Amino acid sequence: MTPVELSRTVLHAVRRAVDEGELSVTVPERAVITRPGPGGCGDYATNIALQLARAAEQPPRRVAEILRVRLLDDHRITAVVVTGAGFLNLSLESAASAALVDEILRRGRRYGHAEGLSGNVVRLRCPAEVRAAVVADATARLLRSQGDSVLIKYDGCDGLPAPEWESVLGVEPKGADTKGVDTDGADTDEADATVRLLPVPTPADPLPLGRDAARWALLHPAAHDRPRIPGGHLIQRETNPLFRVRYAHARTRALLRNAEDLGFRPEPGPVHTPDTAPLVAALGDHPRVLTAAATDHTPDRLARHLVTVADATLPLLPAVLPLGEEKPSAAHRARLALAEAAGTVLAGGLSLLGIDAPDHL
Repeated sequence: MTPVELSRTVLHAVRRAVDEGELSVTVPERAVITRPGPGGCGDYATNIALQLARAAEQPPRRVAEILRVRLLDDHRITAVVVTGAGFLNLSLESAASAALVDEILRRGRRYGHAEGLSGNVVRLRCPAEVRAAVVADATARLLRSQGDSVLIKYDGCDGLPAPEWESVLGVEPKGADTKGVDTDGADTDEADATVRLLPVPTPADPLPLGRDAARWALLHPAAHDRPRIPGGHLIQRETNPLFRVRYAHARTRALLRNAEDLGFRPEPGPVHTPDTAPLVAALGDHPRVLTAAATDHTPDRLARHLVTVADATLPLLPAVLPLGEEKPSAAHRARLALAEAAGTVLAGGLSLLGIDAPDHL
């Protein structure tokens, strides 16, 4: 069960409570699903009871209890615990992780992408500054992943302000996303949003870092944080978040090669144990992160999510392959499938940031 499916399940519980007269509220369009915070438990959490309490004229914990009973009717949910002021903490059955892995492997790097075009055209206005250009480019990639078309206008010029931004940093030139799109008004001062963030400090220059490290250096910090150039982005150590993300991806590819040598292949299956729960939760959260990063024009959110996925992946990897004379089992195949799913999400996420995901490091 993905967070999107879980959100629908929570809303169905709200709708049942309304139909049965226990809650008098308007059913919201979506329920926010997150990983449990401090004091929480289980696989996912939602604050839907706190969101509805005022309209329902009932205490949040009472609303949570009303919903808890109905959520337990879904066989995919094994436990629902109310914590704090009224947070619902949900635990999923082990088969849910197999379904999630199967979905990721089926959709590949397009896991979390929209199924079709939305018909929306988003016009971004971008300052003629290198960090803004890279952020606008990554934002365009994210918006396209959600079915939108994107037009970018740079202040004071018709195309890219510097050709090196395309040749070195991979920023797509103007017009790259306009085929079949109504571009009326694209060259006016009108814009749906303007890229606003702290620029690269003078005299720092990200170009000598090369495409991958430079883009990460410019995309990973939040808009209100100033990027560090060079900042150790080329160092091949665990202290470098970009290295951890790419290393985790490369290790999953190596495990697939090693497993093939041993004569077995990945096969989605139950792997929902305490040591794999953080990774399963992070993978399930990927579609929501893509949607939020696209909607809010915040590619830094995706960059930090990829670090979370990588950090949850690396502890799993030593237990994927059989040791010594041990024969490959269903558990090995399931963990290998989970590792492959993690590598797929990392590669897809890096691609949306315009960064390569090598199979070998």
